[in-house]
Amino acid sequence: MAQPDNQSKRFFESLSGAGKSIAVLTSGGDAQGMNAAVRAVVRMGIYVGAKVYFIREGYQGMVDGGEENIKEASWESVSSMLQMGGTVIGSARCKEFRSHEGRLKAAHNLVQRGITNLCVIGGDGSLTGANLFREEWSGLLEELVQQGLIDEDAVQKYSALHIVGMVGSIDNDFCGTDMTIGTDSALHRIIEVVDAIMTTAQRYLALVSALACGADWVLIPEMPPEDGWEEKMCQKLSANRAGMKRLNIIIVAEGAIDCNNKPITTDHVKDLVVRCLGFDTRVTILGHVQRGGTPSAFDRILASRMGVEAVIALLETTANTPACVVSLCGNQAVRLPLMECVQMTQEVQKAMDEKKFEEAVKLRGRSFENNLKTYKLLAHRKLESELPHSNFNIAVLNVGAPAAGMNAAVRSAVRVGISEGHKMFAVNDGFEGFYKGQIKEIKWADVGGWTGQGGSLLGTKRTLPAKHVEKIAEQMRAHNINALLVIGGFEAYLGLMELLEARGKYDEFCVPMVMVPATVSNNVPGSDLSIGADTALNAITDTCDRIKQSASGTKRRVFIIETMGGYCGYLASVGGLAAGADAAYIYEEPFDIRDLQSNVEHLTEKMKGAIQRGLVLRNENSNENYTTDFIYQLYSEEGRGVFDCRKNVLGHMQQGGAPSPFDRNFGTKISAKAMLWLTKKMNETFRQGRVFANTEDTCCLLGMRRRALVFQPVVQLKDETDFVHRIPKEQWWLKLRPLMKILAKYKTSYDVSDSGQLEHVVRNIQPKESDPSGAM
Repeated sequence: MAQPDNQSKRFFESLSGAGKSIAVLTSGGDAQGMNAAVRAVVRMGIYVGAKVYFIREGYQGMVDGGEENIKEASWESVSSMLQMGGTVIGSARCKEFRSHEGRLKAAHNLVQRGITNLCVIGGDGSLTGANLFREEWSGLLEELVQQGLIDEDAVQKYSALHIVGMVGSIDNDFCGTDMTIGTDSALHRIIEVVDAIMTTAQRYLALVSALACGADWVLIPEMPPEDGWEEKMCQKLSANRAGMKRLNIIIVAEGAIDCNNKPITTDHVKDLVVRCLGFDTRVTILGHVQRGGTPSAFDRILASRMGVEAVIALLETTANTPACVVSLCGNQAVRLPLMECVQMTQEVQKAMDEKKFEEAVKLRGRSFENNLKTYKLLAHRKLESELPHSNFNIAVLNVGAPAAGMNAAVRSAVRVGISEGHKMFAVNDGFEGFYKGQIKEIKWADVGGWTGQGGSLLGTKRTLPAKHVEKIAEQMRAHNINALLVIGGFEAYLGLMELLEARGKYDEFCVPMVMVPATVSNNVPGSDLSIGADTALNAITDTCDRIKQSASGTKRRVFIIETMGGYCGYLASVGGLAAGADAAYIYEEPFDIRDLQSNVEHLTEKMKGAIQRGLVLRNENSNENYTTDFIYQLYSEEGRGVFDCRKNVLGHMQQGGAPSPFDRNFGTKISAKAMLWLTKKMNETFRQGRVFANTEDTCCLLGMRRRALVFQPVVQLKDETDFVHRIPKEQWWLKLRPLMKILAKYKTSYDVSDSGQLEHVVRNIQPKESDPSGAM
């Protein structure tokens, strides 16, 4: 790779860690992804020239001290940590650190090693303890001088303790951050179990898993059911069975209560169902299963980004900078004052204790509130007499290649549409099925159980509508279609533009139309994320883990892996970051034979040390001449005597399988939002007995842009599109590529202008249309 350019040199000068010591610890309950965060802190710290230390067993290790507990980390010491669950450096509750005497011991142990920068990965208790330690620091040093344990020079040299926190907790109950490290992985464990048998714990987990698996009933502390809930639940379960549903799922969160503050337990729910309905009922309590297993791709990426950001924050901090928490909001890194977050989290608990449940939901943030509203909208079917009657008909279709999460999006659209009083029509096989008349009304019960299904149950094809607009217009007229929801990838985007163009000739297309992006390639302009991409990333990450594991105990080996994506390098780049790749070749970042040779030399050097395995990803269309076979043969030849090579083309396995919790949740919420927008637009454009919408803003794409879900007229996205290569001209994830290179030990430029700026938690927990599903 090229040597650091001027931008990189400015980076080294402004953020030099030379002479600084950073310590990283994990505290409280363990969470998947903590190891990825530790790895990122260690490698970024070493990258900027700092000494980095592990503190083993959390605050207990800091209090106990000694070489075994506070140990300098090397680059190699965090190898193979990325895919490991829990925390390799240990985490323990420490009663001693809660005392002044314990914190005095901890301060002495840090000063002895010159450590004045702490990166703490844990929950609100761990972070609160860190802030107290920081506030007491100068007083602790004075006590150590009085006891003759350090001298005045040490007090001057180590006068300030700097702290940056990262929230590692499966509960996602810390205010100020969209997603905490470990939450997504815990959702994976829950959904795996619920998919297999189909009951769980914890508030956020219970709510989002209920959305992700289409649960029949969910009981959470923030939403105590009203008197008579038992009868209503049993009526719903009975109605579902009458509708030929053979399985019911009830999710009970830890701490669930009724409106009289009486605990609701799984045993109580089971006894109720057996007594009232006679259904065969089983209880599964997940417990620590939720903490187990390898971290998901989302958690690895989240933790890696936050770890790097934490080091930058530590290097930029001054004596007057408050202790902060680093997090991601949408696709942006942010820094929030630690104690503001803690205070807001405590306010949530206070509101819960005082039975102010609506206030607690609002304090939990826009995301939790939206999840709750969406769940209520989808799960509780209204009686026919309760439904509004709009007399509007909406058609929904999938276009392009199948993507996991499409079915969740269709289910959400159908049920929200029916709840809004509309008639919903399903179109099979995309635009091809549309012009052939493969259209039928779809009811509430028809989409039961769709959330966890992979692929596209409606069928999907790449056919574009331009050649068939006359026949499609006929079908629109025949079924009196008043709005269109198109779920798909680049073909869906092109198709929507063709229908927009056809408005001039056919009034049938003068209706509100909206597209929801769904493609594993994540190459749709106007959206940072697409439904299906997270599932594909997990497939890539899981496969890379297994492939690397297959070389365990063998001689040094490099794996060359080809990913999908067309000309879009998202899967290769972000998958490379999640899997710990040494290089990822993509179309958007041209490379030549010198780059390839440099990569081989880099890996050869690494292999001479303690590193045993290398991983190289290549996007399928990254270069027409430097094929996967060519790169495999080059590496095999140049690495001879040092390492051998293996290659693997992942192919369509990236499109298959059950959708990840992220894709189920994202598909459900974005589709619900699209349907509510269509309802609004139909009402706004209803004139003289019909819907007539012919303005640009009635044909939109709904996409995640940085922190917000935004409706954008498709015609305005033309200038942002590279139509030849079917990719957006600018792609946010390209900023992640330097992180992958840094963590693979390359000296490369890193733009710090996009790093987090200190914000306030009140602004962050209620951003406009913010959504944790965009936190990647």
